Amino acid sequence: MENINQSGNIGIGINEGAISGNAKTAGVINEAPQQDLADAAAQIQTLLDQLSKTYPAKTSKEKMTLAGEAIEQIEQNPLLTQRLLSAAKAGTLAAIESMLNHPAASFVIAAVEDLQG
Repeated sequence: MENINQSGNIGIGINEGAISGNAKTAGVINEAPQQDLADAAAQIQTLLDQLSKTYPAKTSKEKMTLAGEAIEQIEQNPLLTQRLLSAAKAGTLAAIESMLNHPAASFVIAAVEDLQG
């Protein structure tokens, strides 16, 4: 391929030459899905922390009770529910679970998986 010199303001395509002047490049930024996962995880973490003040989570039964309450509250938040269902379809719930630091996190993730049908 021959070298391509950009002289305009925007260059799109394969560029094996130098980009100079005020030229800009266009590319795919894949930060939005990662931010959605981080936001969903942060919302769940906050919810779990709040519920822990009322519901203990030492035994499996207590964790399941706390998770049930968390799922009820998640279902009342359509945006969070949609984010989690999208994550489930994309196979990224495990990533959300890894961001959570709570003994009932795995119960909540399992319940989200059940929500998808």
